[in-house]
Amino acid sequence: MSFPVGPPGGGATAGPGRPVQYERIAVFGGIYSNHRALRAAVEDAADRNVDALFCLGDLGAFGPSPDRVFPILREAGVQVIRGNYDDSIARGLDDCQCGYTDPRDNEYARLSYRYTFASTSLENRRRLQRLPEELRFRLGSLDVLACHGSPRRMNEFLWESTTPDHFLSKLARDHSCDVILGTHTGLHWAREFESSRWYVNVGALGRPANDGRTSVTYAVIEADGTSLDVEFVPVTYDHEELAREMREEQLPEEFVQTILTGWWTTCLEILPSKERARGRF
Repeated sequence: MSFPVGPPGGGATAGPGRPVQYERIAVFGGIYSNHRALRAAVEDAADRNVDALFCLGDLGAFGPSPDRVFPILREAGVQVIRGNYDDSIARGLDDCQCGYTDPRDNEYARLSYRYTFASTSLENRRRLQRLPEELRFRLGSLDVLACHGSPRRMNEFLWESTTPDHFLSKLARDHSCDVILGTHTGLHWAREFESSRWYVNVGALGRPANDGRTSVTYAVIEADGTSLDVEFVPVTYDHEELAREMREEQLPEEFVQTILTGWWTTCLEILPSKERARGRF
């Protein structure tokens, strides 16, 4: 059984040439194998009267037992696109295409990728091969493009402090959309950069947002015509039990401490100065 996604290439339609239209959706960022947070988010979203659930990729990485997220996504009818981790595992690449430049961060990325690749079943690797790289649909009267990093590159980091409005405007024009939904950075933020044009980073369910809180975040997005309302929803889950599972799987203690404390201990060098200044390290 495969995920209920649109046709390859992201052309979800309601009929010939007609995009699917929603008014209110829930969108999850990187899952990073955190099946406990994913389950809690799905249950929370079910009480929020949304029309559809989306996941913007990176199902594995960082956490334990990646195969556990697949049945949750299927049972909830989540529409899933491919992140860089999913792409690497689907194609059997040597690394996660995470986009890090720091040697320490790359070493932790290698450890995480080797574990995730080895722990993902062949059946689920085949499922990842069928995921599209983007989805397009309508939200109210707005044209939405859902991607992982950015519309031009799957592993591109778009940070709140360093991404200018004119760059977002160019992305929207080049890719013919009003709203861009992304993740990849693990930090949630939203901005209206032109009248009725938005970028929304929906955050990540896989690990906290480097803010000292053990909760994780997803987005509920609602449109009323050309007006957009974005709510970032905190999700609490049994993070201590997830940490225990991570230790059982002999994942790096640095990863475990992030789950237990809410502070990042890895992937720090990629952060711009303003985003890094908000953390402990």
